[in-house]
Amino acid sequence: MGSAMAYDLADSTDIDTALSIHLRANHYPPIGIEMIPVCKEAIQLSREGLHQSLVDLPTGVSYRNDMTAPAWAIVDAHHLHAWVDQELED
Repeated sequence: MGSAMAYDLADSTDIDTALSIHLRANHYPPIGIEMIPVCKEAIQLSREGLHQSLVDLPTGVSYRNDMTAPAWAIVDAHHLHAWVDQELED
């Protein structure tokens, strides 16, 4: 369900709604919606080829004991590949 659903969501609804559904339905345990802005930033940076750029994480979230994570790690960990080639709409 996960990957196919992510690609369907990326093609069918706005990014905020799609990520909200994806993060809660395609991950166990579900990922909180506070990660939506982080995911959007990681997607945008990845689309621009800035995969190594660091993204600030929300309070209480860390990556390897740091409060930032590289865009590529966020895309990989949250299975955001379906959105990397999509245009972001705010």
